[in-house]
Formats: sequence, C-alpha cells, structure tokens
Amino acid sequence: MYKKIQNRQAELTDFNQPLGFKINPLNRWVIKASTIPWDAIEERYASLFPSHTGPAAKPLRMALGSLLIQKKYGLSDRELVEEIKENPYLQFFIGLPGYRDEAPFVPSLLVEFRKRLNEKVLAEINEMIIDFNKPTDPPPKGGKPLEKPSSSDDSSDSSSKDQPGDNRGTLIVDATCAPS
Repeated sequence: MYKKIQNRQAELTDFNQPLGFKINPLNRWVIKASTIPWDAIEERYASLFPSHTGPAAKPLRMALGSLLIQKKYGLSDRELVEEIKENPYLQFFIGLPGYRDEAPFVPSLLVEFRKRLNEKVLAEINEMIIDFNKPTDPPPKGGKPLEKPSSSDDSSDSSSKDQPGDNRGTLIVDATCAPS
C-alpha cells in the first residue's frame, strides 16, 4: 500500500534544524533535489502499489533519494543508512522534515526499494527528470547559422579556411591510456 504524503516538505526553509543550524541553499544535494520532479515521479511510483491494504510504504523521495545517494558514493546498505543518519543535507534530499539523529529506515529496506525501482521504472524516471530540466529559454536570435563546407577540393582557397564549420586539417589522437 502506498499513501501519498500530504504534508510534504516544500521549501528549504521548511527543513527544521536544531540550534539554529542553517542549510546552505547552494549545497549540491539541495540543488539536486530541486532538479527532480518529485510529485510527477510519485504518481508513477504510486502505481507500483496496486493493493490498498497492508502497511504503508516509505515515500518515493526517501526510496529514490536513498538509491541516488548510494549510487553516488558506492556505499553498502548499512553504510548508506549511517551516512544519511549523520548528514542533514542527505536527510533533506530524501525528504525528511528536519534533522534527526536516528536512522530513517533499516538497511534491509533498500532491497525493497531496488525491487520496486527496477531498471524499467528508473528509465522512465530518468526521462521524467530530463523533461523536467529542459531549458525553457528560446535559442539566441541574431546568430549567423554555420555554413556547410563547400564540396570543392580546392584547399588553396584561403578565404574559406577561417569559415565556421570548415573542417580541414589533421587530428592526432593518442589512445595509449584507453582501455583495450
């Protein structure tokens, strides 16, 4: 069973901190949280729970956020839970209402997160994130479009050497450090 969160953390200012500690809005986890369409993804996630009985599942933000943190740092399930427990930025990222010095879930629950958020679901979520972050600004105006190089074989024409899009010359590539 999945229940959508009614009192969801909407803003950085809603994140409760003890002793006046302030979260830096320029922290990478705060910025990353703003680039993910949590509400839209939650709609997709809720469809993975056809039953309306049983204990409620953890919120999508906690499940997906935890897996993203784990992938970023390459942590084991137990290390991830400890890392989240110790870091208020990670707690903000997974959608907790404020800093708590306790584990948000048991490490074995990550197995369930991975079962629910399988490769197919993650591919759909990835597309949702890409669509959410597409630039809304139109391309710059007034720029001259690049010209295609002429098909003539006359390489002595010095007037066309400096034209944009003119691909002449030699490219030397060293692949000695590339894996075989």
